[in-house]
Amino acid sequence: MHLEETTPEAALLYNQSLSRMTPAELGRERSVLATVPQTTFTQVRMALLLGHPRVQLDLGKGLALLEGVLKSTEPAAVSFHPLARQLADNYQERMKLESQLEKQGLLLNQQLKDSQRKTAELQEKLDSLANIEQTLIPRPRVISPNGGKR
Repeated sequence: MHLEETTPEAALLYNQSLSRMTPAELGRERSVLATVPQTTFTQVRMALLLGHPRVQLDLGKGLALLEGVLKSTEPAAVSFHPLARQLADNYQERMKLESQLEKQGLLLNQQLKDSQRKTAELQEKLDSLANIEQTLIPRPRVISPNGGKR
């Protein structure tokens, strides 16, 4: 998508257009953005694309692009600072949540392995008890004086 206007508002419109693109179009857009001159507007567009849920996420790279925009004092970049700050904050939060989710997944996986190990140990104990029970010599049945079994 080639845009004439290079404003934060145009970047927001670009972000909306990403939702209407197919995965193939998103891939082509990424290739196009990688080859055009790297203006502030292009960097923000690439950061938006890298953070879009329907593409292979690269929030770290998107965040690096946004931080570059935020460090720039060029007038064109300064106009993008509020948008870049908001996106950077969003990307940092998403990265933090992804990290927490990964840690929780690892913890749950470890808990599952521990539970499976304990279950296997308990099953072995039950099987051992069942084997012991089968190998016991049967006791003779004692008949009580009143004729019933005990």
